[in-house]
Amino acid sequence: MATRFHSVTDRLRSAWKPNKRPTTPRAYRCQCGRPVFFRNSQCLACGTALGYEPERGQVIPLAPAGPEGQWKLYGSGMRTPRYRRCGNFDSAAGCNWLIPVAPRGRAAPPLCVACRLNRTIPDLSLPDNQLLWNRIEGAKRRMVSQLIALHLPVQSKVTEDPQRGLCFDFLRAPAEGPAVMTGHADGVITLNIEEADDAKREQIRAQLHEPYRTLLGHFRHEVGHYYWDRLVRDSAWLPHFRALFGDEQQDYAAGLKANYEQGPPPDWPQRFVSSYASSHPWEDWAETWAHYLHMVDTVDTALSFGIDADEVEMEAEPWSLDALWRPDDPQAESFLGFLNAWVELTAVLNEMSRSMGQHDFYPFVLPRPAVAKLQFIHAIVHGEQPPPAPAGADAAALPAKPATPETAG
Repeated sequence: MATRFHSVTDRLRSAWKPNKRPTTPRAYRCQCGRPVFFRNSQCLACGTALGYEPERGQVIPLAPAGPEGQWKLYGSGMRTPRYRRCGNFDSAAGCNWLIPVAPRGRAAPPLCVACRLNRTIPDLSLPDNQLLWNRIEGAKRRMVSQLIALHLPVQSKVTEDPQRGLCFDFLRAPAEGPAVMTGHADGVITLNIEEADDAKREQIRAQLHEPYRTLLGHFRHEVGHYYWDRLVRDSAWLPHFRALFGDEQQDYAAGLKANYEQGPPPDWPQRFVSSYASSHPWEDWAETWAHYLHMVDTVDTALSFGIDADEVEMEAEPWSLDALWRPDDPQAESFLGFLNAWVELTAVLNEMSRSMGQHDFYPFVLPRPAVAKLQFIHAIVHGEQPPPAPAGADAAALPAKPATPETAG
């Protein structure tokens, strides 16, 4: 007789795995056939030059082409696209991204699509700052590659779209202060570069009783605030946001103050993806957004490397359609398959972490309300049309432009 476990894995195979391909591939190969990785600029096996082509979403092998400093895909013909290295290739950032050579008569930008987002970089005359900036840029490029693959708007506020674009200020507080607050305001994401110091970040994580604190997590959280402004604030998604996350017009500063002084409400694990998400609807959105990007990238990486959790027994029942925000959505089954594949995968990864004596890879438990919110974000990211406003929603509130949080977690 078939076991419950086998029926679950069979359902996952039929509903999701045969049809799913990585949104952002994470496994690459050199022309010599050896595996190479997202950060690589040269194959360690054969010495072939490598570069990340953001539109392809691939690390590609390169061969010199034409004028000095130009490259083409290894083994391609004379009329194939040409590339240049990002201007930060030889800097402390060590950027391996490529820039398409512009048509004759036009100048190509000196920096790649990820590095063009930088408005302020650290003072590189300080040796420690070079190492911290290198770590920061590695995490930022990983996030930006995912945003591009998801077809989200990624324009520089500095050089491309001053009104609605995105940019980063990477700052370090002077010894005499004041402190640098990581946060988002009107498309500008500020990051305290000391978050790239592993020891200091772990100290902060322990002080705040956080189960998880990483550079990549910071980037994904803060960019969530940016995309709330871009995709939700002035759109027909807003009443649905308020129905799921709450009214963002409530006092933001008071919400954060209560969180830090009194702690989260006792029932937060039954309602939110993290304790910090309970402090305000903006933070609930940003934490859930970051969680969604974590989930997608981790599953994409597993798919890219052929990792399969089918033979590992799950510790929890799979989610069913009744947990979703819109069970009747045409993409509901697909999202549910993704969600349950994530539950299945993290059960394996947690066991692997425990086998090494480490903390759980995934120290979270998804409550039912968070699952509904994740589907909401999934619908927005995938460009779905918003459904009719919920009954009783105030249509006049749609054009409202509430103040953007400046010191979000």
